[in-house]
Amino acid sequence: MRVEAQPAYVLHARAYRETSLLLECLSLEHGRVGLVARGVRRERSRFSRAILQPLQPLRLSWMGNGELFALTLAEAVGAAHAVSAQRLVSAMYVNELVLRLSARADPHSGLFEHYVACLDGLATGESEAWTLRRFERDLLADLGYGLVLEQDIESGRRVDAESSYAYVMDAGPRPWRGQADGLMIPGAALLALARDEMPDAECARILRLLMRQLLQNQLDGGLLRAWSMQPPAGGQNR
Repeated sequence: MRVEAQPAYVLHARAYRETSLLLECLSLEHGRVGLVARGVRRERSRFSRAILQPLQPLRLSWMGNGELFALTLAEAVGAAHAVSAQRLVSAMYVNELVLRLSARADPHSGLFEHYVACLDGLATGESEAWTLRRFERDLLADLGYGLVLEQDIESGRRVDAESSYAYVMDAGPRPWRGQADGLMIPGAALLALARDEMPDAECARILRLLMRQLLQNQLDGGLLRAWSMQPPAGGQNR
């Protein structure tokens, strides 16, 4: 297999053997791929280690078979996304989400576009929390786990902005009946996420908790490292 000049981003890089790097990348047409950058840790290398970093738009070529491919070309495409230090943990959280929830060599239409839009939002000063909620929603949809947000799964009626709901995992919202239901979710919050309309502060807080539950469900109860990291000044958005 040979792939030429594929738009891509590095999600994670780690040392591999004595002189190489193992890269986990998200590509436009091939989804997540594992690449070996051979010899890149030598003083003289055919690749620039400086560009093989997260947040840097790249054009990558690779060849080989199996789970890992050999990187044959790496070129920067413009400047890296200028995510501020305060938002860098959120950018790393997004990378961790893609790594944990997507499989290698399993492309999903729209995921690359949504990923780039999320980095752009984090870099250009859009609401950090809302940028993350939109990406979480879109990532789940891209992976085949789209959320039911506008229909009561019991009655079939449309969600009412003035009512409260519980969210049934892998199903959708139903009327909230009390504390035994767990998280009480305003209908207005569900509709805001469904309609891509920025919610008020309280609905934003509830959506963060809801998305945490939904993502943890997809992780089979597992946790992300970014969830335990100390939030920057101004609150916690992950």
